[in-house]
Amino acid sequence: MHEMALAEGVLQIVEDAAGAQGFARAKIVVLEIGQLSAVEPEAMRFCFDAVARGTLAEGAQLEVIAVPGEGVCLNCHKTVPLAALYDPCPACGGYPVQATGGTEMRVKELEVE
Repeated sequence: MHEMALAEGVLQIVEDAAGAQGFARAKIVVLEIGQLSAVEPEAMRFCFDAVARGTLAEGAQLEVIAVPGEGVCLNCHKTVPLAALYDPCPACGGYPVQATGGTEMRVKELEVE
C-alpha cells in the first residue's frame, strides 16, 4: 500500500509548515488527488489517520478534492477528458493520449490553530 508512504510525506509537509509558521495543531488538511494518480482517497484517509497519531495532525480531517483526468491526443491534437491512463482518445479513438492533468497529488491547504 503506497498510500502509507504518501501519508507520511503529507505529515512531513504539515510538520515542516508548523515549524516554519509556528502553529501547534493542524485541524484540516486539504489534498488534491488526481483521478489518474493511482492514489485511493479512502486508503489515503486511513493511512493519514494512522501516521498522524501522536503528532500535531492527530485528529485532523483529511479533505480530498478529486482532480479529473485530462490529456492531449497526439493524433487529433484535442484536449480531452481521460478516465484512465492509456485509454484511447474519446474524440477520435486514436492512441496515444498524453496525460496533462489528473496525475498529481498535492497538499492544497491547511487549516491550523
